[in-house]
Amino acid sequence: MKIRTEEALEYHSQGRRGKIEVTPTKPCLTSRDLSLAYTPGVAEPCREIAKQPDEVYKYTAKGNLVAVVSNGTAVLGLGDIGPAAGKPVMEGKGVLFKRFADIDVFDIELKSKDPKEIIKAVQLLEPTFGGINLEDIKAPECFEIEETLKATMNIPVFHDDQHGTAIISCAALINAAEVAGKKLSDIKIVVNGAGAAAISCCKLYMKAGVKRENITMYDSKGCLNKKRTDLNKYKMEFATDSQCSTLAEGMKGADVFVGLSVGGVVSKEMIKSMGHNPIVFAMANPDPEIMYDEAVSVRDDIIMATGRSDFPNQVNNVLGFPFIFRGALDVRASAINEEMKMAAVRALAELAKKKVPEMVISAYGGADFKFGKEYIIPKPFDPRVLWFVAPAVAKAAIETGVARIQIEDWDAYEEELKERLGLSKEIIRVAIHKAQKNPRRVVYPEGEEEKIIRAAHVSYNDNISKPILLGNKNAIKENIQKLGYDQTEFEIFDPENCEKTPFYVTEFFNKRQRKGATLKEAKELMKNPVYFGSMMVDQGDADAMISGLTTNYPTTIKPALQCVGIKEGFKVVSGLYIVVTKKDVFFFADTTVNVNPTSNELAEIAISAADTVKNFDIEPKIAMLSFSNFGSSKYPEAVKVSEAVKIIHKLRPDLMVDGEMQADTAVVPQILDMDYPFSVLKGKANVLIFPDLNSGNIAYKLMARIGESSVIGPVLMGMKKPVHVLQRGATVDDIINMTAIAVLEANYKLKV
Repeated sequence: MKIRTEEALEYHSQGRRGKIEVTPTKPCLTSRDLSLAYTPGVAEPCREIAKQPDEVYKYTAKGNLVAVVSNGTAVLGLGDIGPAAGKPVMEGKGVLFKRFADIDVFDIELKSKDPKEIIKAVQLLEPTFGGINLEDIKAPECFEIEETLKATMNIPVFHDDQHGTAIISCAALINAAEVAGKKLSDIKIVVNGAGAAAISCCKLYMKAGVKRENITMYDSKGCLNKKRTDLNKYKMEFATDSQCSTLAEGMKGADVFVGLSVGGVVSKEMIKSMGHNPIVFAMANPDPEIMYDEAVSVRDDIIMATGRSDFPNQVNNVLGFPFIFRGALDVRASAINEEMKMAAVRALAELAKKKVPEMVISAYGGADFKFGKEYIIPKPFDPRVLWFVAPAVAKAAIETGVARIQIEDWDAYEEELKERLGLSKEIIRVAIHKAQKNPRRVVYPEGEEEKIIRAAHVSYNDNISKPILLGNKNAIKENIQKLGYDQTEFEIFDPENCEKTPFYVTEFFNKRQRKGATLKEAKELMKNPVYFGSMMVDQGDADAMISGLTTNYPTTIKPALQCVGIKEGFKVVSGLYIVVTKKDVFFFADTTVNVNPTSNELAEIAISAADTVKNFDIEPKIAMLSFSNFGSSKYPEAVKVSEAVKIIHKLRPDLMVDGEMQADTAVVPQILDMDYPFSVLKGKANVLIFPDLNSGNIAYKLMARIGESSVIGPVLMGMKKPVHVLQRGATVDDIINMTAIAVLEANYKLKV
């Protein structure tokens, strides 16, 4: 994945600056709310906490709040850049905590290189936070800082640079040794790098069963030999009597190489010299000690991991710290001890042996992962890591006596963890990864627009689509050059001067000659990029079309209907919006096309919506909405919805659908359970079918504007081939997302 400098800077600077914000979790709209939030109401929890200090976890956010603390002296790949320059990284760490484990974070950058000052500053933070994550602090100071804080604080302290890599790589080592048919107690390990991560890794490896005498460690000056006088006390722990002064000598016959150093220091010859079934963890980033393809080219028995996502077995810290803290916070642990870390190791190792579910396979482009040489640790985007690792860590905290609360119902805890993230919110990531499995040709009629070119560039480089731009060739090429992109990324066609235009004119005229079109009109219409693009899709010269950035809805949908047409067996097209709330995702239809659909049309809309939702690996639960609940009102507007339900049950008995029902009945399961236990809809509906365009259009716009929801769409349903209409003024990200959805649909229609 290629990220341009300007794209990265724009990402961090556009809109609200940075990547994080503070959002209140309680209402503060009225004077009464204000009195409860602050004075005089706030005095009551203050009094309770003063009487019983542990009540701070009940009345404040402390129990879900972690401080990411750094002085910016060892920022990955950048070195000592200082606290201010390191702040974007710490904000990013906060995003990962929230994204993967629903943990809130304040990032705290300290302007000091003095360990004692940093220790004192962090100690003073204890009343505020439930845990401390130390980040990007250079060795050896980081050892002293963590050791002192762990000994003096009563909340978890975790230096991720040390322990994160150690935990993930230890899980990988356990599984790699199993695949290689070797015992941990027998393997000989050569480690290149002697910093915080390397030392922590080796300590954890020993906890897992590796013998200290079987570890040989190298730093930039060579082997950590007991004769050396320049070793600090942390390096001295791993000093040996080895006579192998160079890394090349040390690797001869070794079972395992662990690299936590710099790129390119290991040669093919060094890999060849290792023992049978060698295990190579080249974890330097972004360039490994040896590239994956180089290493596997000389050893077909190699088991290899790197820190990169484009090779098998990525050792990524995000597999560890969010879930370790989640488990520690949930039992109010006073520390993260060795047993908790080892519990995380075992959980990750065990998860890699489980059958990989479809949701993970889809997220990684359809590759089926099976435990073996190329799959020894779970994938970073495997959501199961949360409910495998967090409970394991929590149990270890309870068993070792550092937990201050107990979890009695572990099944309920697992469900709580799943609910925290709302797995269905992964919908766009799933769509993108599925599209990357088989990128398709997507035509953009507004090819001269900068936003379109930017989105097409990203889609091409991220392997989502093969973009086709329509418009004036010179204007498009000029804009591509202005943006600094490579013109070979795009196909470019000018409808007014294209060898395909006469053919499309003929084909279009054949379709429309008895529907009012003349040949002259056909020639004029085909100069219009939207008509030209629609014919490209119709004739198979493109797999999908996306338009509407600068035009109104009918300007795109009319040519699409005339050229591409409606899917066989259907009579209407309809629009669907994906509405992502804080915890859930909903699908709203019809929101853009049918003003007052009949019962039959509502049934078609619901069926189209259900099939669309299934493309995202989500099981549709459909509610047919009305102002009436199951016959409570006999107005024609409610009756038509009820009739639509009967039609759907007859046409598609496989679908879970019910109605007519009010909106709150659809999304509050308790209402259905208590008042309408006969309903076939079980749980919260995720597909909401509106009775008319008024209600659907109003609802999705209110959700977007005052409901603080992310709204994606509209997805045009019922067409023979994928055609989607952008909202006017859509962002580049909106266009990329719609491109992924279009490619996903194209692959589905083509049965790929």
